[in-house]
Amino acid sequence: MNVVRMLGTAEAEARIGELADVLVDCVMGGASVGFMAPYELEEALAFWVNVIEAVSDGSTLLFAAEIDNRIVGTVQIGMRQMPNQGHRADVKKLLVRESARGQGLARQLMDMAESEAAVRGKTVLVLDTATGSPAEAVYGRLGWERVGVIPDYALYPDGSFCGTTLFYKRVGPANVAA
Repeated sequence: MNVVRMLGTAEAEARIGELADVLVDCVMGGASVGFMAPYELEEALAFWVNVIEAVSDGSTLLFAAEIDNRIVGTVQIGMRQMPNQGHRADVKKLLVRESARGQGLARQLMDMAESEAAVRGKTVLVLDTATGSPAEAVYGRLGWERVGVIPDYALYPDGSFCGTTLFYKRVGPANVAA
């Protein structure tokens, strides 16, 4: 059975190994999410320790998708912004294990993250993704507005350059069509 929900600090700590497995799977599958290959479990665990700290202090919301009680996908919302940007939040690291793709989990994760951000007073969400990646097409299907591309912005895990496409989406009651 598929379940998508927000994780608190204690549960994220208890399930850090599953979170790390998802990240390693995505990086080693070629996802440009900030890390280089080879990418080891120890590096992923260290990354998640920092995310869990951010969940604990309220600066990040963490959502997980599960299949048969095993985490197979995640997304984060960075909630803290500068004083003149308190109305917006950053979507970070939408990750779904290769073996779990094609089941609508990315949509479910994003729907929940967008809804929770709106409930917490956010009206604009922003994100970036590797240009030409499968994720870029997903965001378009989910109603995100493409802003533009920055060429050679980042590297794929194999060291080759990739452009980055910027997106935004308006959320919240004032932005829902009647």
